[in-house]
Amino acid sequence: MTPRRKRERPTKVGRSIIIGIGNPYRGDDGVGLIVARSLRDQAPRGVAVVEQDGEPAALINAWEGADVVVLIDAVSSGSPPGTVHAIDASKTRLNRDLFRHSTHSLGVAEAVELARSLGRLPRALWIYGIEGTNFGASQEMCQEVVGAIPQTVQTVLNKIEELVLPTRT
Repeated sequence: MTPRRKRERPTKVGRSIIIGIGNPYRGDDGVGLIVARSLRDQAPRGVAVVEQDGEPAALINAWEGADVVVLIDAVSSGSPPGTVHAIDASKTRLNRDLFRHSTHSLGVAEAVELARSLGRLPRALWIYGIEGTNFGASQEMCQEVVGAIPQTVQTVLNKIEELVLPTRT
């Protein structure tokens, strides 16, 4: 039996950051914050985990100088609640309608597209959008969104390790 290999720590390619986005007082909109809190103790060494409310200028400033960014936010596309959408935003333009539930007039899609036009996107920008349904003030998170949290945490961990670990030849 071969010995179990120790989990390698990432080599810092540049600054790497995980950003959970949301409003904890608007039901499913708080899911990005909960995922970020779950990742805080599990993220590889050298990967920052922060929480944001989704305000565009703050988001762009948060990832300033980062090579790798993973954002987690609630979305509303009409898919079943709890569906997790993975978007490589460094290569794909974002559909504003996906983030239409935002409590700001401008949100994640606008921040990403503004950063793209200003040449301020990180090398890698992945967005994990968890499909929500309850976005009203003081509403609770729906069970499907709560059920998607563990899967999203693991998916984000896998993606961040893929993006920051050195390539083996």
